[in-house]
Amino acid sequence: MPYKNKAALNTLSSILLLVIMLALVWSAVLAQRPVSLSELEVDLWPEYDRPSVLVIYRITLSPDAGLPADLILRIPVASGEPHAVAAKQPDGSLVNIEYQRVVNGDWGEVSLTASQPELQIEYYDPGITREGTTRRFEYRWPGDYTVQDMKIQVQQPLGATDLRTSPSLGEQVTDASGLSYHNANIGALSAGQEFEISVEYDKATDDLTAAGLQVQPSAPVADTAGWRSQLRPALPWGLLVLGVILLVGGAVWYWQSGKRGEKPSQPRRRRMPAAAAESPAPEGHVYCHSCGKRAGPGDRFCRACGTRLRLE
Repeated sequence: MPYKNKAALNTLSSILLLVIMLALVWSAVLAQRPVSLSELEVDLWPEYDRPSVLVIYRITLSPDAGLPADLILRIPVASGEPHAVAAKQPDGSLVNIEYQRVVNGDWGEVSLTASQPELQIEYYDPGITREGTTRRFEYRWPGDYTVQDMKIQVQQPLGATDLRTSPSLGEQVTDASGLSYHNANIGALSAGQEFEISVEYDKATDDLTAAGLQVQPSAPVADTAGWRSQLRPALPWGLLVLGVILLVGGAVWYWQSGKRGEKPSQPRRRRMPAAAAESPAPEGHVYCHSCGKRAGPGDRFCRACGTRLRLE
């Protein structure tokens, strides 16, 4: 029996070791698997809130990408630090995440670790050139990752006319704020495959788009005239009720403060008999002038013969 138990223990140990080795190999395979992007939307907004091009990457990682995933994205070195590097949370909010930027030739390599599948990266490209009223810039996707579906959008600056792109994008569309956009679906791109687009438009002023946008309320403004008209008839009754409350409150306060101000009652002294109060008690002993009997303290008549005592 001891031999059989030892053999079973060795078998279990071997199985456990095999499972651990398989787990380590699978983890290594996942770590070496290249990251790919299921969606990449590139927004190009020239002269939006700076005299440069605001470039926005809206990235969705491929579902088979293991999280957390390490990414390195290249942006033009002239852009400096990225304006924003954020991850989209499950509730739809964007939260900034840490990154590192290293300069490598004409590119700034932005490395980050994504713990969420959706990312947003923004930077400003200062590469707008001018010739009279004509302005031009170029954008290049360096092909850092495989992209299953790439879309591009170019916003026409406020006050600009005749926006032209090469390659040509879709028809111009206008949103509710009056801004015009040119959109195109580029499709799939493999890792290392670059995409370039040049944009040209006419603009006579240096006004920025954001400065010319009218502030719109986030929700319809409620009409306050209705409740004001309903409140007006009830206003006198409200004032009357308020006056009664103040009056009652003042009376209660006065009554309570009066009770607190009363002094505790003192014990009343016992009143002396009227006869004793009429004149002070004689000092020393008093004797009756008729019978000679000594009177007691406070006596006005002799207790023996009844003669009125001479107290003075």
